[in-house]
Amino acid sequence: MQVIHHGAVNGVTGSCHQLVIDEQNSLLVDCGLFQGAETSGRDEEDFLSIEFDISTVKALLVTHCHIDHVGRIPYLLAAGFTGPIVTTEATAALLPMVIEDALKVGVTRNRSIIEACLSRLNEQLVPVPYKQWMNLDLLGHSTSKVRFQPAGHILGSAYIEIDVQAYEQPVRRVVFSGDLGATYSPLLASPKSPYKADVVVLESTYGDKNHQGRRERVKSLEAVLSKAVSDNGVVIIPAFSIGRTQELLYELESITSHSKNTKLSEIEVIVDSPMAAKFTTYYRKFQTLWDAEAKKVVRQGRQPLNFESLYTVDSHQEHLQTIEYLAKREKPAIVIAASGMCSGGVWLII
Repeated sequence: MQVIHHGAVNGVTGSCHQLVIDEQNSLLVDCGLFQGAETSGRDEEDFLSIEFDISTVKALLVTHCHIDHVGRIPYLLAAGFTGPIVTTEATAALLPMVIEDALKVGVTRNRSIIEACLSRLNEQLVPVPYKQWMNLDLLGHSTSKVRFQPAGHILGSAYIEIDVQAYEQPVRRVVFSGDLGATYSPLLASPKSPYKADVVVLESTYGDKNHQGRRERVKSLEAVLSKAVSDNGVVIIPAFSIGRTQELLYELESITSHSKNTKLSEIEVIVDSPMAAKFTTYYRKFQTLWDAEAKKVVRQGRQPLNFESLYTVDSHQEHLQTIEYLAKREKPAIVIAASGMCSGGVWLII
């Protein structure tokens, strides 16, 4: 048995790991897109095509649906992969939307091509509940089963436990972490360490940093918002459509609902991303996966992802109208922009 890395080796994107069980069988964990610096100076085919042998790959296991973990799935299908794509129920619900958007942005807007790819994807998707073992079909005498455990990163995210028994060998447990989230996120259950493992493949994008605690982050955010409302300013926050946007909405609802500052309690929150709005709908649909804190807020009658002062921009025309509206009026506002980072290109308000 061995692990071969086809991405997230020389950089932090393109996650794709092959667990080789024997000469006939292997499993693929994630098939992500290379992004940023890892694509500079390279031909598109170099970082999009599937250049490794997939003839022994019996299943693709998906940790979560961020593009750097799933973006090359269409190319895997094009390369001839016909096996099951196994993931959690929430990730299975989100994945077609993520792939469709990736195809529109980076490949084609030809509707028939997109539909053909999504049809293949849906045929091969196998949703599995958290904490439930699933047997995988292998050739010969080897056996394997897989289980998904909450990773606390985004909705549906998981670390993956794989029990493998190659012919006449003892069972070994291999754990792939995927991206792990911080504890105490109200919209996601906190991840718990695996009970045991013989091999751990651990991603460590931010492993060299000690992050600011949630309480400190909320205080910093509230201070920025208080300054903005005193100046009648507009706060622009770049945020990824999945995960970051929903976490921000939760904290903003809490800040505004508890604020004694009238301007802050009534401030408009504008989500300038139809994709983020769709993902937020799924976050509400999968409330059973929320942490106890968020469930308590809902029982109190509050809607942390659908509050009264929340507005969604659904088209480019609405985007332009919103910019004009904010430029003309003298009231504060919060805009969550559809880009993960400022360098990705967000709003310009003059």
